[in-house]
Formats: sequence, C-alpha cells, structure tokens
Amino acid sequence: MPNFINFHSPSIKNNNAFYLPAGEARVRIVDDRDIAAVAVKALSLDGIKKYHNKTYLITGPEDLSYGGMAEILSGVTYKKIEYVNISDDNSRGGMKENGMDDWLIDTILELNDYFRKGYASQVSSAVKEVTGIRFKSFNQFASNYVEFFRLY
Repeated sequence: MPNFINFHSPSIKNNNAFYLPAGEARVRIVDDRDIAAVAVKALSLDGIKKYHNKTYLITGPEDLSYGGMAEILSGVTYKKIEYVNISDDNSRGGMKENGMDDWLIDTILELNDYFRKGYASQVSSAVKEVTGIRFKSFNQFASNYVEFFRLY
C-alpha cells in the first residue's frame, strides 16, 4: 500500500490518475503496518518459539483491481481518480524518462505481468493468525494517508 504514496501520489495529486501496465489485475496489497505487526509478534520472545522455521504469506485482506482502488481513493479524496491501464512500452518509456535503471524497469514490468496473470490475488489470513488483529483495508490505508493524494 505505501507504494501508492511512493510512486503514485504525484500523478494522483496533479492528474487525478495513476498509470500502470496492469490490465484488470486483481492484487492483495498489504499495509506495511500489518507487515510490521507480524514481524514484531514473530520476533518477540514468545514468537521466536512459536513461529521458528514457519513461513507465512502476508497479504492484504482483499483482492482489488486497480480500478477498485481508484474508486476507493476517489471516495476518500472527494475527487474523481482514475486508474489508467498503459502498455508495457509506455510504462518503460515513462520510467526511463524519470531516470530509472533498466534492471529496475524490467523488474517492475515483470511484476506487473505477474499481476496480470492473476498470481497476486490470493488472500491469506497470516496477519490475523499471527497478530490476532484485523488487517488494514485499502480504504483504511487511503483514509489514513489521504493528505498524500490531495493537492492543496
């Protein structure tokens, strides 16, 4: 979820849109605060004993399309925000124009291909299992960080 702040907030603020070559991919993005909560629990004295040599897939609580995320962002910012699906070539050109190295561009494009193929839509219950707390939804994340998506 913080990638929306790191990578998409400038275009959301200035263009009311974010751009990805992700098609209709559904992803289960996770809030970094949930990842941190799992780490804290797993690295506690009790957690080291309980979770030693165990592996958990940490995901967000819902698989959302980027169009769905745009709708959520629209709701919390009170402005129409759009997800614009772009081609890999347009994405590569934009990233290159912004000074990204080829290896990073290739990695990001591979990740979006992974998303388009549906490999990132699985939802796990690891956050709740390990921490006992409820996941943070994308709506909660967007509401908590709305100032990053508004142009003042």
